[in-house]
Amino acid sequence: MAPNVESITQEFAKLNLTKLAREKGPYIVYPETKYPELKAFKHVDPAHRGDPKKASLFNNAKKIYDLTPHIGTEIEGLQLSQLNDTQKDDLALLVAERGVVFFRDQDIDVYQGIEFGKHFGPLHIHNTFGHPENLPEIHIVYFDTSSKKYLADYIRNASDGWHSDVTYEDQPAGLTLLKIDTLPSVGGDTMWSSGYAAYDRLSPALQKLLEGLEAVHTGQSQINQALAQKHTVRRNHVVATHPIIRTHPVTGWKALFVQPGFVSHIVGLSKRESDTILKLLYEHISGGHDFQVRFKWTENSVAVWDNRVTNHCAIFDYLEIGKRHGWRVTPQAEKPYFDPKSKSKKEAETEASVAAAQKKP
Repeated sequence: MAPNVESITQEFAKLNLTKLAREKGPYIVYPETKYPELKAFKHVDPAHRGDPKKASLFNNAKKIYDLTPHIGTEIEGLQLSQLNDTQKDDLALLVAERGVVFFRDQDIDVYQGIEFGKHFGPLHIHNTFGHPENLPEIHIVYFDTSSKKYLADYIRNASDGWHSDVTYEDQPAGLTLLKIDTLPSVGGDTMWSSGYAAYDRLSPALQKLLEGLEAVHTGQSQINQALAQKHTVRRNHVVATHPIIRTHPVTGWKALFVQPGFVSHIVGLSKRESDTILKLLYEHISGGHDFQVRFKWTENSVAVWDNRVTNHCAIFDYLEIGKRHGWRVTPQAEKPYFDPKSKSKKEAETEASVAAAQKKP
């Protein structure tokens, strides 16, 4: 049979992002493409199909272990590029419960990453950021020694960097994948915090107050940045209102869903009241070392996390040393909601423990 010329052409046309970053440096493009506004969709979380025992993962991995009590699990001996649908469903459930799961020495490339991400939801195309040529679904992480001044204009303090991705969308990110393939000689870690444990650490009175409040999330700063650099703003939507306490649709657990990256104010409060409460919550998140995990990347490591119940913060301590590069795939999930009948993770685990004890003879 004659070879498929089109498939051969596509194969040769594939981008090697690692090579581009290491040899060329910044390579992203900023097309003038405009997109229609994002449409609402019904999100069916694959974690609903997950096995509570995650047997497809645990029976095939070399080792699976938790990095901290509340957040972060590492899996050894599995390649994300080779996971079947059952394993992806079990991974979605594990990520929903543990917040973030890490894999090292991964061979998954950006094209496989796109197909992987589609299993978990429609892939988000960023409103203003650049991307690799012909790959608008890919968000690039690239910073080097020339980035210091640029970042200084936006992040004055490391704790300002805490965020959950694109929360100004009506249906923000759910399960998210990031692969880092190029690192400086030292530094460049990333931290994640648990929204579940952050909620549990609040006093009952403050929990009750927050459960009745919503916050406005805005991407206006990203639009302003794009316009200043004469880049195209692809869609007009920029603001969404979400509950401060969010219920995860699979675990049913409550999570604190607020962060300094995109939240502007709390609905219905005066500016002074809103600023005071938000400052308290931001300090609660950044200072919550007992519900954070700090991951020390090695090249070709991958993090898979649930943006609905975590915040994360990149550590820019390497900008005088070298470059850090990777790529992210960002499936969208459901519109955030709060179910007053939902429970905290601590409540759910306590009830499950009591029930298990009562079943013992």
